[in-house]
Amino acid sequence: MGGNGGSGVNADKRPNELLGSWFVRSGWSKGELARQVNRRARQLGASHISTDTSRVRRWLDGENPREPIPRILSELFSERFGCVVAVEDLGLRAAHQSPSVSGVDLPWTGPQTVALISEYSRSDLMLARRGFLGSSLALSAGPSLIEPMQRWLVPTPTPPPEEPEHPAAARRAGRLSAPELDLLESTTVMFRQWDAQCGGGLRRKAVVGQLHEVTDLLQEPQPAATSRRLFKVAAELAELAGWMSYDVGLQPTAQKYFVLALHASKEAGDKPLGSYILSSMSRQMIHLGRPDDALELIHLAQYGSRDCASPRTQSMLYAMEARAYANMGQPGKCKRAVRMAEDSFEDVHDWDDPDPDWIRFFSQAELHGENSHSFRDLAYVAGRSPTYASLSEPLMQKAVDLFAKDTEHQRSYALNLIGMATVHLLRREPEQSAVLAKDAMAVARKVRSERVNTRIRKTVDTAVRDFGELAEVVDLAEQLAVDLPETAEAV
Repeated sequence: MGGNGGSGVNADKRPNELLGSWFVRSGWSKGELARQVNRRARQLGASHISTDTSRVRRWLDGENPREPIPRILSELFSERFGCVVAVEDLGLRAAHQSPSVSGVDLPWTGPQTVALISEYSRSDLMLARRGFLGSSLALSAGPSLIEPMQRWLVPTPTPPPEEPEHPAAARRAGRLSAPELDLLESTTVMFRQWDAQCGGGLRRKAVVGQLHEVTDLLQEPQPAATSRRLFKVAAELAELAGWMSYDVGLQPTAQKYFVLALHASKEAGDKPLGSYILSSMSRQMIHLGRPDDALELIHLAQYGSRDCASPRTQSMLYAMEARAYANMGQPGKCKRAVRMAEDSFEDVHDWDDPDPDWIRFFSQAELHGENSHSFRDLAYVAGRSPTYASLSEPLMQKAVDLFAKDTEHQRSYALNLIGMATVHLLRREPEQSAVLAKDAMAVARKVRSERVNTRIRKTVDTAVRDFGELAEVVDLAEQLAVDLPETAEAV
């Protein structure tokens, strides 16, 4: 029965009313849901799963599917409704999990952080290689997410000063030289460049593999200064693994890596890096329709780095705060955060105090893109308001023009092209929207990003729904079927 996502025995089977309720409200047919489950399973490498309408009917009748089906259904319904729909919300049973793969309330100690990152990265590599992801991983949201993250602010006990080492002891096996550490750090920079150029789908496993290697080094005796640098590398790699997972649609996996990255940044004593990791978690919560959680995470990031974040980092945090307020439908607070982001960016001077590589992506183009998306999101929340769409358009145009000249950040270029296409739809200008959506598709073909592809599909669907009779929109829908067919993406 394993070949079709088979299920556990349920002697006193009753219709699953919770799953049925979500299913009815989704508007999907049984066949549509089956196709989406199969497509997501292929993305996860679970090619043994082949669901059909009769199998969906049996789930609705009370059959409990085996993993990873419950997790896939949770992700699909979460994306459909723009909020976290847990496995339990669907009336399904989650598999028993060890602490390393369930929840986010983890111990804030160095050795346990290393052990958890090592175990989770190894599981990710092994299970993906074997073709299925085994145990389910649930998303955390609300207090179960925010409260554990607040412990990031709790001071860490100061370690005793190190005694000077004998020169022979310093040469013991396992001790890293400065050039070796430099190479590890430069490799992380290279991975980040690959992600910006190619999306998260191409190099995710390479980043996870490198992260696992770094945890091996952290399990060996190292001087305190070396350990801090290694924890910083681990934090950056775990954040990047989370970001790439988010980019290809593996939401619970992404959250897990973000949480582990925050733990590693605390061990490194790097508060600005921790604030950046919290901003990535915030962005994910906005994507999942949880702007209130996103705002809590951003405020936590701002408070934790209030005395040490550079102007560029502060500007990025204000821009993300604006996105959260926009999605909460609070225009006054959104506009204030946009102004703060712009004001902070005016203090960015690269020659004065160079920023770390992880925040260099936040350029003038990125600032315009984020702020334009805040006004665009406000337009949606305010019932497709043309006023906020008009505020968004000039900023989005600046972002598109700047990213067009930037060969490194191709995914950002695609996201802003499709953002501009949505603004034109809000302004009821479908012809201009179709031109930009086609440009976005041309870039998307070169970028392995399910996030980009999903946004393009949603925008084209909206254009077809609202302006389906226009020749330009008909042509756009046909182009979508050619350029971005509903096929599996490698993770």
